[in-house]
Amino acid sequence: MNITVIGAGAIGGHIAARLAAAGESVSVVARGEHLKAIRARGLKLKEGGEEIVARVEATDRIAEVRRPDLVVLGVKAHQLAPIAADVASILTPETMVLTTQNGVPWWYFFKHGGPYDGHRLESVDPGGVIAGHLPVDAIIAGISYQAAEIESPGVIRHVEGHRLPLAEIDGSKSVRVAALAELFSRAGFKSPVLSDVRTEIWMKLWGNLTFNPISALARATLEDICRFPPTRALAAAMMGEAQTVGEAFGIRFRLPIDKRIAGAEAIGPHKTSMLQDIEHGRAIEIDALLGSVIELARLANVPTPHLDAVYAATKLLAETVAGSGGGGGGGKSS
Repeated sequence: MNITVIGAGAIGGHIAARLAAAGESVSVVARGEHLKAIRARGLKLKEGGEEIVARVEATDRIAEVRRPDLVVLGVKAHQLAPIAADVASILTPETMVLTTQNGVPWWYFFKHGGPYDGHRLESVDPGGVIAGHLPVDAIIAGISYQAAEIESPGVIRHVEGHRLPLAEIDGSKSVRVAALAELFSRAGFKSPVLSDVRTEIWMKLWGNLTFNPISALARATLEDICRFPPTRALAAAMMGEAQTVGEAFGIRFRLPIDKRIAGAEAIGPHKTSMLQDIEHGRAIEIDALLGSVIELARLANVPTPHLDAVYAATKLLAETVAGSGGGGGGGKSS
């Protein structure tokens, strides 16, 4: 299969290297020193004591990519709109587009059914730019549970996790998603085909919308947040509000809040991706993770005072960091 990974950072780079190692034809879109290193030495993946050097085609211009069978969108949610038109220019009617972004996806209500079917979320697709360019019939949903980081230009270090469930966004078990799941399984991922992808999105989002912004504001690890009573209580309050929002749209949460928090605590002194982005002066995924949930809350008339307060403070932090400049680098998925 001819595969293009757009955004060969921590998660996209891990996916690209594994697929290339499995014998697929892979090209990547990257930039800066990372791109130079990939062109010169290949894309190196450090994983489980072994090193893989994937020889992939690399460019910084999406339009230069030959027509792919599969496009993997490895960029973060807030980076999609600026590249949507370029991505559209390389698609064929048969091209599949795999989304891997954290948070509520731009396509959430497309093929959803019910009273909000086709509703666009302004928080994740301002002005409808993404939906206006990317055909919804091309979309395959992917939920990334990998943790990885860019160790140095051209080098991805995998930390943990190989879960990458896949789904048609209407819940159907199509031939194409089954074939894609088989391909990813051959490449070393755990990629079951889901029939209810939105519930899976919420189960991951439930922790991300809570721990990511608290960690960024407090400069704290998951362990720190969960073991400090005031922030543990804040996390529980945020998760309670988010659960009410999700349930208003038919989501059923599989775990009680205290068990979900205990799971985060068990991960230990881990820095969330949002904290890493703040430390490196990068833009953060606050709208996909939290702004989107607040927008959903307004649709359902659900009050979210804790979510609103944390969102406001984190947005201001992001503006402050952007105003002060900052560097770049890789980040983890959680």
